[in-house]
Amino acid sequence: MKSVSPTKPRPKTPSISAAAIERQALFWLATFVVIVLLLWLLADILLPFVVGFAIAYLLTPLTDRLQRLGVPRLVAALLMITLMVLVFVILILLIAPVLGGQLGAFISNVPNYVARLQQLIQTFVSDPQLPWLKKFLGEGFEANKSISDLVGQGVGWVTTFLKSLWSGGRSLVSLFSLIVITPVVSFYLVYDWHRMVAKVDSWIPVHHRDTVRQLAGEVDRAIAGFVRGQSAVCLILGSFYAVALSLAGLNFGLLIGLVSGLITFIPYVGSMTGLFLSLAVAIAQFWPEWTWIVVVLGIFLVGQFIEGNILSPKLVGDSVGLHPVWLIFALLAFGYLLGFVGLLVAVPLAATIGVLVRFALRRYLDSSLYTGTRAE
Repeated sequence: MKSVSPTKPRPKTPSISAAAIERQALFWLATFVVIVLLLWLLADILLPFVVGFAIAYLLTPLTDRLQRLGVPRLVAALLMITLMVLVFVILILLIAPVLGGQLGAFISNVPNYVARLQQLIQTFVSDPQLPWLKKFLGEGFEANKSISDLVGQGVGWVTTFLKSLWSGGRSLVSLFSLIVITPVVSFYLVYDWHRMVAKVDSWIPVHHRDTVRQLAGEVDRAIAGFVRGQSAVCLILGSFYAVALSLAGLNFGLLIGLVSGLITFIPYVGSMTGLFLSLAVAIAQFWPEWTWIVVVLGIFLVGQFIEGNILSPKLVGDSVGLHPVWLIFALLAFGYLLGFVGLLVAVPLAATIGVLVRFALRRYLDSSLYTGTRAE
């Protein structure tokens, strides 16, 4: 008769106690509060360092590739920073005069465009063949007053927002520090990137090291996927809008197209802003010729189709984990609190908060608080 070997009891998965979850939640909350407090206190001097860190984050993968090809790390870092500075200077020399001229002309023509739109709207409202329009807008509607109020409110909002950025980012006044310090900071960060990461990794408690590394990897993938991918999307869309609007003959098409592409970084805001400005200028410029107004509308519809179906799925992907509403809130909140520096750190902080919240939710679902079982 064969002897039956006793079966070993299956090890039970240790459940997470409520006290452990509370300690971890308090630790991460305190860490987040300290980081935000330091950013708020040092916002006036942080701009060159934040920009330098962002540049280093973007250039480190390229520097690593050069190093794998046999280029010394010092030479590779110096080469990447030099190329970055040269590209920036060339772009400034080529684009700044054109954009500056268009911006000045656009600002000087805004009153003419507003007057033209007021005249067109008043003509439509007074047309006896369109009684529904007057009923829809109201009997006491006055185009002059309504558009003036709308423009005034828009200008007031933009002015208030720009003042908050300026007051929250007074280091913009010191352009010398931004131009000189940023490349130096970027170079040292690119050169010492992996040593700094290894040093910070060595400070992590051993029993939490795997968890923190996993969270850091999720944060890195979220930030890299969004920043690098969305930057490419903004560059492609800005070039497309600028070229297409200029070929369509729209006044200030280059300026409107580039601005629309750049602020595509904020979901839906960039495309809607560009569409509103372009249609307003097109109506004031081309009316009563409908063809070119429809062409301008079609350019933005094509741009949105390309972004939603080709660029964003291929370049950004679905693994970023940043919901558009959360991203817009983070940009506005951090921009209001920290000025221009807040806009730069909004995406990394939003991605980090998102990863930590998802981690805390997973731990909660595994804990006795959710399952109702006591930890043994």
